[in-house]
Amino acid sequence: MMSVTRTLKLNSASFEPGGFIPEKFTCDGEDITPDLSWAGAPDGTETYVLIVEDPDAPGRVFTHWVVYNIPGTVGGFEEGMSAFEIIKSGAYQGKNDFGQIGYRGPCPPPGKAHGYHFRLFALDSELDLPSMLSKSAVLGAMKGHVLDETEIVGKYKRA
Repeated sequence: MMSVTRTLKLNSASFEPGGFIPEKFTCDGEDITPDLSWAGAPDGTETYVLIVEDPDAPGRVFTHWVVYNIPGTVGGFEEGMSAFEIIKSGAYQGKNDFGQIGYRGPCPPPGKAHGYHFRLFALDSELDLPSMLSKSAVLGAMKGHVLDETEIVGKYKRA
C-alpha cells in the first residue's frame, strides 16, 4: 500500500474554501468552470485526477465533473475553460451524473445548501483508460497509484 504524503494543496480564486460558490459557476448562472490551481505535488507525480461531487444530493453522491490523466505539468484550470481547452491540456474528461461529458455546476434542489467537494489526486502514472468514463471506472483504475490527495469544499443553495 502506498503512503500518501499530504503536501498537495488545491485552491480556487473563484470561491473561498467552505464558502458559497458564486451563481455563475452553477446551473442558475453561466455554468462555467471555476478557477482551480494546485501545488505541492509529491515527487513522482505523473498525472492528476479531479473529481467534483455533491454528497448531499438526495439518494447518492452526485458527480458533477471527472477529469483524469491531467499531465503532471498542469497546475490548474482557469475560470471558464471549455471542454476543448481542458482536453487540449492533455487531460481526459469523464461522464458526470447528468449523463454528459465535462463540467456541470452545482444544481441542488431548492432548500438547504449542499457542499460541493472538489477532490484532487496526484498519481504516480497515467491511467491506461479511454476518455469519457465514469467516476467509478476512474477510481478503480487509480487504486495503488495515489501519491497524495486534497480537497476544497464550496457550498451552494437554491432559493
